[in-house]
Amino acid sequence: MDAKIGVLALQGNVSEHIDAFLRALERMGHGPSSEVFEVRSPADLVHCNALALPGGESTTISRLIDKNGLYEPIRSFNGGIFATCAGMVLMATSVDDPRIHPLGLIDITVDRNAFGRQRESFEMDLAIDGLQGAPFHAIFIRAPVVTSAGTRVNVRARIDQGIVAVEQGKHMALSFHPELCDDTRLQEQFLKNLGITPIIR
Repeated sequence: MDAKIGVLALQGNVSEHIDAFLRALERMGHGPSSEVFEVRSPADLVHCNALALPGGESTTISRLIDKNGLYEPIRSFNGGIFATCAGMVLMATSVDDPRIHPLGLIDITVDRNAFGRQRESFEMDLAIDGLQGAPFHAIFIRAPVVTSAGTRVNVRARIDQGIVAVEQGKHMALSFHPELCDDTRLQEQFLKNLGITPIIR
């Protein structure tokens, strides 16, 4: 199956996600028939079998999702969603900020600014359940954490402050920024779970 990956392009790390998914597809042997492109409207979403919700300012992205008529189209999207940082906040069922209109697509409660201000950003080598090879070098920037997860949620990684990587069905949500490093194992694993498999040439 060819990949048609949309990146929600309302605010945040849009170009970084596009570049990271392009690297992942190249490493999986996919050619130009697989695409990564910006999503700004419901019409753009129709062409996707996967969607990335990037990091950024979660309150701003939430407001723009509503303003652009994307709330219900994303909630009813049949493909998988790869959400990072602010994207994880948006995927939750419950968030500690009334300004955010969460999508409720993963059964988690999120503390949206668990680590405080920008100066509390940090990096660490993170053990992620089910990820082959070395620990993942995770970059946390004003990161959220999951404070509780439902029984259908697969918790992939925890640190002292809480849960930082989860999956539910086709969806993956991470409180860190995998798009900011060269390691594309998580993007590749996400795509494989959607049936987008490596091509051996």
